[in-house]
Amino acid sequence: MQRWRGLEDIPEGWGRSVVTIGSYDGVHRGHQLIIGKTVERARELGVPAVVVTFDPHPSEVVRPGSHPPLLAPHHRRAELMGELGVDAVLVLPFTLEFSKLSPADFVVKVLVDKLHARSVVEGPNFRFGHKAAGTVESLAELGETYDYDVLVVDLFERAENGEALSSTMARRLVAEGDVRGASEVLGRPHRVEGIVVRGARRGRELGFPTANLDTLPHTAVPADGVYAGLLTVAGGEAMPAALSVGTNPQFDGTERTVEAYVLDRDDLDLYGLHVAVDFVEYIRGQEKFDTLEALKARMAQDVEEARRLVA
Repeated sequence: MQRWRGLEDIPEGWGRSVVTIGSYDGVHRGHQLIIGKTVERARELGVPAVVVTFDPHPSEVVRPGSHPPLLAPHHRRAELMGELGVDAVLVLPFTLEFSKLSPADFVVKVLVDKLHARSVVEGPNFRFGHKAAGTVESLAELGETYDYDVLVVDLFERAENGEALSSTMARRLVAEGDVRGASEVLGRPHRVEGIVVRGARRGRELGFPTANLDTLPHTAVPADGVYAGLLTVAGGEAMPAALSVGTNPQFDGTERTVEAYVLDRDDLDLYGLHVAVDFVEYIRGQEKFDTLEALKARMAQDVEEARRLVA
């Protein structure tokens, strides 16, 4: 799969393609449906399938300080899109100047002049161009002029309440600590990535050495508490882990951290490595215990619960 950053990265002589556009944060089940239809349409026409997305999130440019928590960094989104059969991912640097493009100018600049779109696939609520003035209807009208068609794909709905799947829903569930609910939206466990850094090393002293993550900017971190999950080092296999999020009130901590104890492993040297932790199930909330012995007993119980939940 090809990965491009900016229109200038698109190869010279790029032919027709089928395109879908969006932030696609999390590549959740609704996104997967749209991207899957994009790939399916591309195969029908015998042309590549391209996903266009943006960095930073458009809301941060239009309303500084409003950047939403991210469900997946761009490299992870591209990886997930590649698994769905996408041929190329174009990340457009989103600037104030770019945000002022009219819907028609956006279509000409991106879809027509560079990607030579034969077909565009979107969800029913897709908006684009200055002040989000463009709709799927106006996109289709412009297609009559510029020789592309538009396929509108309805989004999945949750069986429990009929609410359409969305990144907003997934972020809310993650923030509430409902990682099982988030995984239903995403189609997989919610993942947090970062570099392992040195912490206070209290976990090692307590018999449960943890990897302390310096998480990526704007990461959607689950609510404070203890979780069952998995830790993966780049290129390695996923290892069962007990995960902790919070300020460590037992030691009057103030800084919120994400830590992972790989079950039954005290021989790992992860410092400086980029790792990913997948949140599988919530175990309990953050607590302060009367004694260190009580804390250690509860941590041992958490480890056994994590073992059971990820088995």
